Amino acid sequence: MTDTALAQQSEIFGHPKGLFVCFMTEMWERFSFYGMKALLFLYLTKYHLFTDDNGYLLLGTYAGLAYALPLLGGALADRWLGMRKAVVFGGLLLVLGQLGMAYTGTPAQGIAGQATQDAFAIQIMYASLALIAVGVGFLKPNISTIVGRLYADNDPRRDSGFTIFYMGINIGAALSSLIVAYIGEKIGWGYGFGLAGVMMALGLVQFVLGQKHLAGQAEPPNPAALSAPWFAGISREWWIYLAGSFSVLVVWQVLQMKVDFSFLGPIAGGHEVTMTEVVAVVMGLGLFVWFFKFLFSGITAAERGRMIVLMALIVISALFWGLYEQSYGSWVAFAERVMDRTTFGVEWTAGQTTSIGAIFVIAFSPLFAWLWPKLDRYGLNPSLPAKFGWALVFLGLAFGVLMMASHAPGDDGLVSLWWLVLAYALMVIGEMMLSPIGLSAVTTLSVPRVVGLMMGAWFLFSAFGEMIAGRLGTWASIDPNPDGSIDKVKALGVYGDVFGDMMWIGVIAGVALLVLTPLLTRLTREPS
Repeated sequence: MTDTALAQQSEIFGHPKGLFVCFMTEMWERFSFYGMKALLFLYLTKYHLFTDDNGYLLLGTYAGLAYALPLLGGALADRWLGMRKAVVFGGLLLVLGQLGMAYTGTPAQGIAGQATQDAFAIQIMYASLALIAVGVGFLKPNISTIVGRLYADNDPRRDSGFTIFYMGINIGAALSSLIVAYIGEKIGWGYGFGLAGVMMALGLVQFVLGQKHLAGQAEPPNPAALSAPWFAGISREWWIYLAGSFSVLVVWQVLQMKVDFSFLGPIAGGHEVTMTEVVAVVMGLGLFVWFFKFLFSGITAAERGRMIVLMALIVISALFWGLYEQSYGSWVAFAERVMDRTTFGVEWTAGQTTSIGAIFVIAFSPLFAWLWPKLDRYGLNPSLPAKFGWALVFLGLAFGVLMMASHAPGDDGLVSLWWLVLAYALMVIGEMMLSPIGLSAVTTLSVPRVVGLMMGAWFLFSAFGEMIAGRLGTWASIDPNPDGSIDKVKALGVYGDVFGDMMWIGVIAGVALLVLTPLLTRLTREPS
């Protein structure tokens, strides 16, 4: 579609109507995803009595797969399926997975690490997580790519549009953390998971009804080739659906597999990694092989420079997410075990505290949507690398707040909830400088014909971030007392040390990126 045709789209609040179709779809998808995620660590450790280590690792590897698979989902949509069909197929898998999580079986008996567990219910859980991961792989990169395609490349509304879209993500996240987490922890885990599935179904229906507003930007590149018989009389489209369904079975097993690298000798003695981490590393290596070949495939010097900067920012984002995703792991454990969660006479559940970040995103989104065009008007808009650098600094400072909180409990030995509120405020300032801007950067800096694949690369490195988060989370693992309780004094000491280490990781990485910003910025400019 030409820039003129894009400019003639029907609008709401100065943006294309299609933006709000994507906004609502992503809102309900994130409602289901984050609602389940807010419950997952607590569900694993309190209901099935997983150890902290195993809980953190499964949280990281599952979410990692959910963010790695968009690399394939984006590529398939670019080449054959089109974004609209990919979103619908992914949404159907998500509905099935979220509803599958509603089956919880019987609670484990004993203490963590030595409990008698309901093996069948745990297998249903793994299969459901696999459905969700593959569903996210098809839906997540393509709903974001559709948003980018609704704007011309030089449209100054693009960053604001992505910020509005990102606000939709966080409305879903905030509502789910407040509602799904409460229902799951107070009424029943299965009811919380089931509600997440129902709302995902509503989001999918909304997308199907609103697809007419996508201005033809989400259709297959070659509909005739997609629908024509390809092999065994079956079209490419249905082979993609069959392959996607088969991949659910593969992911179901991958989630449960670990690889022992002790055979490499003393350096790796006893070191065990999840198969998810192995798969992600292989996908990452494949991405870099393709990327270096693409750089010398006849693209212009300006395109090459922008692609290099984009890939650098994508790689850097993994560290950001590795720290950020502690909010669903060690931060939830911190809130559950050593925090007074009562404020204004209301007691929050530990899972509900994850909504604080999303609430701040909703509050800050209009401010940042206004801020970037305003700064740009006066030539003060920070470059993309600078925004990423400041994002890491603010994230590091958020961990600094929790480090101080761990050293300042009240008379009851518990930390005030307000420390967590402040930490979330700082973290979200960083998030607003990286996440919606990163999505916009993919669609702006990427060579157009590979934008879907680069969006998948963005989520692949989000996957690395999730896996890093799982590994970092194990730093905060705490063994329970023989009666299953947690020693609060010991826990505060562990959390204080771990959050202090994470603070320095974020701040030092952010400052280093700010130092490199002038070099990276020059690469994005057209040669004179």
